[in-house]
Amino acid sequence: MPQTDHLKTDCSKCAALCCLVLAFDKGKDFAFDKNPCEPCRNLSGHSCSIHDRLAEEGFPGCVAYDCLGAGNRVVQEVFAGQSWQTEPRLTRVMMEAFSGMREVHKRIDLLRAAGTLPLEPQDEQARRDFLARLEEHRWSGPELNDFEAGLALEIDIFFHGLGKSLPASFRDAL
Repeated sequence: MPQTDHLKTDCSKCAALCCLVLAFDKGKDFAFDKNPCEPCRNLSGHSCSIHDRLAEEGFPGCVAYDCLGAGNRVVQEVFAGQSWQTEPRLTRVMMEAFSGMREVHKRIDLLRAAGTLPLEPQDEQARRDFLARLEEHRWSGPELNDFEAGLALEIDIFFHGLGKSLPASFRDAL
C-alpha cells in the first residue's frame, strides 16, 4: 500500500463536494429532500452547520456516508486545493471529478478486499497491477471522466472473470 492511504476521508481537505453533488430524499435517513448538484442548506462554507448533531437533526444518512477519500483527493490532487465555492467556474468539473473519483476509490476498496481471497497467482498479480495503477496514478479531471468507460470496465471484467469464486458481496458491489 502506498504511503498515503487514498481511502482515508479527511473532510478538512475537501470542499464539501458530497454536500453539493449527492442527492437525498426525505425519510428515515434525511430530514428533507435535496436535489443533486444543489448545495445542502446545512452547508456553511466548507462545513456542515449541524455536523455535531446530524443524527439528532434527522440526518443519520450523512453520519453513515463515507466518500472513501474521494472528495479530499479531488480537491487536493486534481484541483490543487481550489474550491467550487471560491471559484464557481469549477463547480461542474469538480462535481464530475468527484463522481469519477468515487468510482476509482470504489475499485480500490474492492481490489484491496480481494487481496484476502484465495486467488490463482495470475489473478493475484492482475489484482495487484490494477491496484497499483489506481493508487499510484495522479488523476486529472478528463481521466476521471473517462475512467468508467476504460479502466473501471477492465477491472469489472476482471472481477466478472473470477466468477463464482467471488463472494456475493463482491458481485453485488460491481
